[in-house]
Amino acid sequence: MNNLIKKKQKNNDLSRRDFLIIAGTVVIGVGFAGCFDSEDEQSSITIENDKSGIEPSKGYILVDTKKCQGCMTCMLACSLVHEGEENLSMSRIQVIQNPFEKYPVDITLEQCRQCVSPACVKACPTGALHAETKKGNVRMVDQKKCIGCMSCVKACPFEPSRAVWNFKKKRAQTCDLCYNTPFWKEKGGIDGKQACVSVCPLGAIKFTQEIPLQKGNTGYKINLRGKSWDQIGYPTS
Repeated sequence: MNNLIKKKQKNNDLSRRDFLIIAGTVVIGVGFAGCFDSEDEQSSITIENDKSGIEPSKGYILVDTKKCQGCMTCMLACSLVHEGEENLSMSRIQVIQNPFEKYPVDITLEQCRQCVSPACVKACPTGALHAETKKGNVRMVDQKKCIGCMSCVKACPFEPSRAVWNFKKKRAQTCDLCYNTPFWKEKGGIDGKQACVSVCPLGAIKFTQEIPLQKGNTGYKINLRGKSWDQIGYPTS
């Protein structure tokens, strides 16, 4: 580990993300991943009028792209708890890295927004993609009803599509806030735990029951960096 740091310092390419990835590995190894401060301001909230009659979800995933180090732990955990295997292609949360860019635009986190007005739900011809009504109106896919038409994938107005294609099952899938995770013993959903939130070593992912701002990314990409991050060169505002 020390040799890696010295090598990067010699080449003058030890970036803030490199430092955090190395430091984060050490932190995980000694069991102190929770030491980083994740308290921060809550983004502004608004409810977009929806004439479809679909009730808003009572749970949302928020991310801090400036805090994320691109370790993809959230992606591996997501596919593992839902599909029983670690496969980045089947993750419902997506970490996208651009090696040609520099911090803070070199990494982005894209997650299902649990939209108040979900285009994917409206586009599904069979009702497979629906808002369940028992526990918080979570948007999810009923695999038994899904016919693999990919209408939801195409209807999602965001890139990459938040409705993800499962190439093995030939079915669509979306984040269900771990409502249905057959390979995880923890209770999920709006009143439980979410795998991506639980495993992120730097606290770059947060669950909230407050409806985020629906227009743009402001409500879903927020600042989760506490004062301690300022000491290692990261912006805290």
